[in-house]
Amino acid sequence: MIVFVDVPVSVESDQPLSKNRHKLRPRRRRTEEPEARKRFIDYPRQGRRGVRRWLPSWRLTGGTFLLGLGGVAGLFACVYASVDIPDENAAARQEANTYYWSDGSRLASVGEVNRTIVRLSDVPESTQNAVIAAENESFYRDRGVSFKGLLRAFASTAGGEETQGGSTITQQYVKNTYLSQEQTATRKVKEFVISLKVDRTKSKQEVLQGYLNTSWFGRGAYGIEAAAQAYYGIPAKKLDPSQGAMLAALLKGAELYDPAVSRSNHERAEDRWKWILDREVKTGRMSQAERDTYRSFPEPRKQSMSAGLGGQAGYLVDVANKDIRQRAMLTDQDLAHGGYRIHTTFDKSRMQQLKKAVDGVLGKGIDPKKRPESDTDVEAGAASVRPSDGAVLALYGGPDATKHFANNADTSGVPAGSAFKPFVLAAALQNGVDPGSYYDDSGRLRPAQDSGRDSGPDGNHPTLRQALTAGGNATYMRLGQEVGLKKVRDTAVRAGLLKSSMAELEQAFPVGTSTPSAIRMAAAYGTFANQGLQNDPYSVTKVIKDGASVGGFESRAKARQALDKDVAEEVARALRDPDGGSWSAGRTGDQDRLKSAWFTGWSGNLSTAVTVFRTKPEGGPLLPVSDLGGEEGQRGNAFPARIWADYMGTARP
Repeated sequence: MIVFVDVPVSVESDQPLSKNRHKLRPRRRRTEEPEARKRFIDYPRQGRRGVRRWLPSWRLTGGTFLLGLGGVAGLFACVYASVDIPDENAAARQEANTYYWSDGSRLASVGEVNRTIVRLSDVPESTQNAVIAAENESFYRDRGVSFKGLLRAFASTAGGEETQGGSTITQQYVKNTYLSQEQTATRKVKEFVISLKVDRTKSKQEVLQGYLNTSWFGRGAYGIEAAAQAYYGIPAKKLDPSQGAMLAALLKGAELYDPAVSRSNHERAEDRWKWILDREVKTGRMSQAERDTYRSFPEPRKQSMSAGLGGQAGYLVDVANKDIRQRAMLTDQDLAHGGYRIHTTFDKSRMQQLKKAVDGVLGKGIDPKKRPESDTDVEAGAASVRPSDGAVLALYGGPDATKHFANNADTSGVPAGSAFKPFVLAAALQNGVDPGSYYDDSGRLRPAQDSGRDSGPDGNHPTLRQALTAGGNATYMRLGQEVGLKKVRDTAVRAGLLKSSMAELEQAFPVGTSTPSAIRMAAAYGTFANQGLQNDPYSVTKVIKDGASVGGFESRAKARQALDKDVAEEVARALRDPDGGSWSAGRTGDQDRLKSAWFTGWSGNLSTAVTVFRTKPEGGPLLPVSDLGGEEGQRGNAFPARIWADYMGTARP
């Protein structure tokens, strides 16, 4: 069979069939993808693979930025339109702070606003320049706010350097005058917007005048006029450039820069004062020649107390405010706004008994007319603390807070002398030393020979226990070196003394070169009375404002085991007065105490520390107490013990 097959032949080519074989195959129909629709936001990006698919294009990035910027601008425009400049804060709305005794009765009321408005023309130009240099160098050029200033302040603070304030003077004026002191985002936004509006409606001179009249300078002083009076006893118009720079330093935080408060405050204030004067030169507001004339820090006068806080009331309020600052993180400026109801641990009857004991003993034994060389400028400080929880029940800060503001119950400047030795013994016992040990003639610490004896083999070598209350400075200096001065210091701090009051770790450290306050001494001895459990002293039980509790004062940290129980009990036995019965324990000074005298001890649940010393009213080094009270004064050491005995006899639980 013959089969005919039709084979298509290309008519477009005269080439042989074999060479056009590929043209004989049927063509495949290409399936074209439909063109992708363009999206408003091309993300993830089409036509890209891998990481590039997820990297936004510059168009998307730029568009997003512009859209966000427009949104922020729109939002800011809405906020700007909705926020008006409010009425100025009325000083008349400020309330007094009321302090209460532990029984709920009123102790004192503090709260009048210490402010005197002055015109800018009554403030020296040098003081204005100091404030501008310190807080806002671009004040006369900016628009009331400054992003650059915020960044500069942040960078300088992070580097630990001195800096201008982060907020402009206008912003600070707005905060002082129109807003509260709360640190919230809402308040900061309002401050920013109102500052812009104030800059448009008020002149720079009006803003600066308002700022100087509303700023807080510490010592209860609002405004430059009150500050000049509080720190230098002069009107603002009489401030010289150096004094003006010192007051400008306070604007960074009066609690930290009032030079009369502490040594560290003084150092900060002096450094800031120097920086401000140098800054004035750098910004062209003072010549170098004038700057060179101000090399001595302009020491302000000592702080005084308002007339309503006379007697011991001012000292009590001072201690309560310090407790509030430490535990509730409230500043003096917060308290100055008023309205707080402050309940304290202070016991009214014990306060009266302590004052009566101090006045009675010193009044009877001190005679400045008869012994002007030895019996003048005598000071006393005392404090009673409840060992079971650390409550400060009573204190004696001085004769009158309005005349002698330095609080002798809470000062840190009087060496503890032999009253420090129990902490040396406690450190030794914590490290396994027997309290019956003694130093032999070769200087070796020998163990107790038998438990029934409390002296060396020949009776001529006092044991550590004996040397605690009968002289023995050489014994305790040697013991401190042997145990380790750092261990002694750490033991004292664990017992309740502040590390900041500890002296240098040198040879005499074990016999009391440190300078704790009477409050801290009473609390630390309370650790021995409380079987080694330590409580920090406190004086405030509750703070109320606008009906709500502030700071959580009702809850306190639990006592901590600072010393082993048997160590605390052994120190207590060593301190016990053989003539006073089992209820009292204490420590008085001895022949090493030429600049101060102490007696510290406890009875039941009441630990009391009393110190007597001499110093000039204007301050300076301590004066000798070696001849205080004549022969009956026993080198000044008799007075603290007499005060303690008179008071504890009446205040005994």
